[in-house]
Amino acid sequence: MSENLKTIRELAEELGVSKQRIQQIIAKLSPSKTPNKDGNRYVLNSRDVKNIKEFMGFDKDKSSTSESTNKLVDYDVYLDVIDSIKEKDEQIKSLLEVQKQTQNLLDQQQRLALQDKKLLEEYKAEIKDLKSLNMPNQGSEKDIFIPKKNSVKKTQKKNKKWWQF
Repeated sequence: MSENLKTIRELAEELGVSKQRIQQIIAKLSPSKTPNKDGNRYVLNSRDVKNIKEFMGFDKDKSSTSESTNKLVDYDVYLDVIDSIKEKDEQIKSLLEVQKQTQNLLDQQQRLALQDKKLLEEYKAEIKDLKSLNMPNQGSEKDIFIPKKNSVKKTQKKNKKWWQF
């Protein structure tokens, strides 16, 4: 390309950064400072290069050859990393809180299951006691059921209807 126009790749090589970083910076630039496209490629003129370098924090007074060797630290990258670390820390804290709540719920469930088991055992013991109270003693004469003749006659009379005659 000509001396005045550069591609993203050429600028990235000159500045010692990746093409993706240059594309990120172009996306962050205001619409008035966004470079023109030739087809689907950005064509960077000297003004676009200057805007990108200023955004990256390169010293404005130095020449382009000294800028590539003496660049300032790209604080945006560090800020992005710090922000992502803070975001991950918040996610970890929320996950730990959820884990703590889940553990509490599990403990409650286990306690309730143990209480249910104890109640079932108590109910079984009560039922067993009630059954033993209601069971007739074997061998006692009072508990043996002997039908009486009078009761049989009464049931026969009750069963007779008028149409049976």
